[in-house]
Amino acid sequence: MEAAFFDLDKTVIARASMAAFGHHFYRGGLISRRTVVRALVSQFVFLHLGASEQKLARIREQVLVMTRGWDQAEVARIVRETLDEVVEPIIYAEALELIERHHAEGLRTYIVSASPEEIVSPLADYLGVDGCIASRAVVDLDGRYTGEMAFYAYGPFKAEAIRDVASQEGIDLAGSYAYSDSYTDVPMLEAVGHPVAVNPDRVLNRLARDRGWEVRQFSRPVRLRDRVPVPNLPTAAAVGGVALAATGAAVLAWRLGRQRGG
Repeated sequence: MEAAFFDLDKTVIARASMAAFGHHFYRGGLISRRTVVRALVSQFVFLHLGASEQKLARIREQVLVMTRGWDQAEVARIVRETLDEVVEPIIYAEALELIERHHAEGLRTYIVSASPEEIVSPLADYLGVDGCIASRAVVDLDGRYTGEMAFYAYGPFKAEAIRDVASQEGIDLAGSYAYSDSYTDVPMLEAVGHPVAVNPDRVLNRLARDRGWEVRQFSRPVRLRDRVPVPNLPTAAAVGGVALAATGAAVLAWRLGRQRGG
């Protein structure tokens, strides 16, 4: 049995998933103005300029500190109530077509993302894929985030998780596919026999061409409800520690958009 593993942000959906929720977290009172300012520089470097492993590690630690004490139930409520509004219109038609094609070919399909389970798991159900791999945060007995990460689905950890799933499910990775836009997912792409760079960043694009990997461009967001029935969204799981850095940039973009529009 073979499988297809899809990165989420800029591969299945047209935006960074957590950045897309920035306005709703700000409106829900989870993000203060001070927090937004602290997150802006790091987030713009990460999304637009790329970042070294060391910089990304610092961003992650900063995010874990800033999210400590967030209430799981409140975060889950916001995500549950806004997921359809935020994510549903920005799914790439090309990604949906590939998921459908792989299903028709008998392959299992998975979403693999550093985004938190509360986003990835409902979206995986939404897309009708067979499973997902996502980041998981530690929550204390009062339901608040401790500032620690139980599992960070990033870089080499994605590849390790894919190999674990393959071992458990009897998946032949040599005959499987992986899709991603980011050079940080090279370990994930190297874990399968058919790596595909989707909307690749500059480093991944150069590496893919040097190695003879397939390169694809996805550019057609489509409303999922126009293609498949929309199921009820499950209750969100605990938020991952990587959420805040993305939401900071989204809030700034939203504010700038309002200022320009006004």
